[in-house]
This record gives sequence, C-alpha cells and structure tokens, in this order.
Amino acid sequence: MAYQLIVLYNPPESVTAFDKHYDETHAPLAAELPGLRAYTATRPGPSADGGSAPYHLVAILTWDDEAAFNAAMASEAGQAAVADLANFAGAGVTVLSGPSESAL
Repeated sequence: MAYQLIVLYNPPESVTAFDKHYDETHAPLAAELPGLRAYTATRPGPSADGGSAPYHLVAILTWDDEAAFNAAMASEAGQAAVADLANFAGAGVTVLSGPSESAL
C-alpha cells in the first residue's frame, strides 16, 4: 500500500519570498528524497464561497510503502528537507503522513 506525506503550509507573510524559496530550494531538495514515486504541489485558489484558502500550498509526496517513507525521511536528503522548513515556513506548517488508498 502506498504511503503519503501531506504538507500543509499556512499563508506566508511574504508570498513572493515563500514561493521563490519553495520553488528554487525546497522543492528540489524534496525531489531528491530516496524512493519518491510522486510529488505534487498545489497552491489552492479561493474557497467555494470566495474566501481565502486556509493554506498557501499543499504538497503531497508518495512512496511505495511506509518502510520506504521512513528510509527517505531518515536519509541525508530527508534531514536536509526537514531542516529547510525553518528557512521559509515561518507562518507554520502541518505535516501529516499515512497509508494511501485509492477511493476510485
């Protein structure tokens, strides 16, 4: 069963600075995680009622299984990606992980 890491980034103080760091530094670091099978990043638009989205960016990373995820996070690349959060995610971040099942 696939295993996913879901990262929810709160709206930053400076969208320009956040996006630059995420796109140019953090995303390339995350893309180097061993065993990574899929990686998507979404910048949500307004909610259905026109209000602001609760998160500026949502990243979803997928591995084959929990063991592969754990190995990736324990790796040098995993440690570097986690350490980099302090460089741009000052507004806060929520990190979730768990098995992923297809709903279709």
